[in-house]
Amino acid sequence: MRFILSSEHVRNTIITNEQGQVVYKTDTPFELGSRTTTVLKIRPNYDVSDMHDQFAALGVIEWHTFASSVFRFGGEELKTDEFIPSSGIRRRTRTFTGPDGCSYKWKLDFKVVVLYLNDDSETEVARYHRRSLGILGPKHDPYLEVFSQGEHILDLLILTFIYVEKLRMDKERADKNS
Repeated sequence: MRFILSSEHVRNTIITNEQGQVVYKTDTPFELGSRTTTVLKIRPNYDVSDMHDQFAALGVIEWHTFASSVFRFGGEELKTDEFIPSSGIRRRTRTFTGPDGCSYKWKLDFKVVVLYLNDDSETEVARYHRRSLGILGPKHDPYLEVFSQGEHILDLLILTFIYVEKLRMDKERADKNS
């Protein structure tokens, strides 16, 4: 499955499927202090007289600079340093346990994030592809490729992707400025 993003700014983007139907969208209003990203998911609209997309809140990421950020998802409030802690020598791996009981790990490479099963198989579950202008390969919008191993945890996968890609972008920006 391929999910196309309208922008590489993952905190304010529209995520569509390959047929162009909106599936998720993120919204982060500008605020001083901590910011909050709401991840919305399309919900079925059975009212044939109203053809507008209708969304329901899937989850929220409350971003904090000096304390642990917070996920609100599935009726729970989860501190990111407990739910999806960093690990590795350079602290560029984030692990979490899905509702299926399996452990997953996001690897934050310099240019992309990749989700793997956190076991000996290192099976790839999802991979982010940044926008390509067509200079070194085909032109395409940014997209998140989700393999069959991740389809059953799609909502949580999207929520954690928004989180880790924002962290990766911040690290990339800091590296460029230093």
